[in-house]
Amino acid sequence: MAKATKKQALGRGLSALLKDPENDINSAEDKNADKVVGNIVELDIESIEVNPFQPRTNFNEETLRELASSIRELGVIQPITVRKLAFNNYQLVSGERRFRASKLIGLETIPAYIRIANDQESLEMALVENIQRQDLDPIEIALSYQRLIDEIDLTQEQMSERVGKKRSTIANYLRLLKLDPIIQTGMRDGFISMGHGRAMVNIEDQIDQLEVYEKIITNKLSVRATEQLVKELNTDIPSKTADTKVEIPKYIKKGMKDFSDYFGHKIDVKVANNGRGKITIPFHSEEDFNRIKKLVQRDNK
Repeated sequence: MAKATKKQALGRGLSALLKDPENDINSAEDKNADKVVGNIVELDIESIEVNPFQPRTNFNEETLRELASSIRELGVIQPITVRKLAFNNYQLVSGERRFRASKLIGLETIPAYIRIANDQESLEMALVENIQRQDLDPIEIALSYQRLIDEIDLTQEQMSERVGKKRSTIANYLRLLKLDPIIQTGMRDGFISMGHGRAMVNIEDQIDQLEVYEKIITNKLSVRATEQLVKELNTDIPSKTADTKVEIPKYIKKGMKDFSDYFGHKIDVKVANNGRGKITIPFHSEEDFNRIKKLVQRDNK
């Protein structure tokens, strides 16, 4: 207990140091940087902003309240990690659940490790740490891998070294992003497992994927039963080529622009040989999703 008290006192002392304009630390070479970088510092919660590069998008409210209750009783046991943006201004790199839970119970300060990193380093740190978490769903992990490829320009081999996973494991996660968005959402919500998703990835047409997905949910199919169903489907359906691609009818082409203008995004439409199809409305953030939701709710009133 004495050690913990001493460490907290040290953290408060470093916090005071950081609030002194004459000791503004922006690089590892600055005066007193060695006292702050890598040490635990008590920071004002209001001086910390959420990381826009955070790959985690789902925060279970119940588990968040449970964490908040634990923090109220025991305090923040594992410090969060932040990077310094400006004087007394920090950005979260990792530990958003601890950060959210601490704000939930009204804490004014939170223990933190301070890093000095640019945007790319911050994104990579956030992505790599989040991939290591045990409570991420398969799609969140797949999206994190994809962002490391797109935004950090890492190859699958480089990612394998950074996150300590086999290249084949990374490839299996990335393939899940080929699934229809409805199926991806089902996986994130726990209706199907990653094993179900890996089986359905072998179905090229997304409309066929959705039909199999409906059968899995309706009949509560196991992964093995799903694999057999996919195998039978691929045996019965001839391989699709560009010559057999279904032409989108004129009435749909005309309506697509109206949909796109209304929702503010390019709307994707897929049509099968039997005339059935689906409309996909993309969204890019929680705010964007809520905006689209309000548009739909307004029209249903």
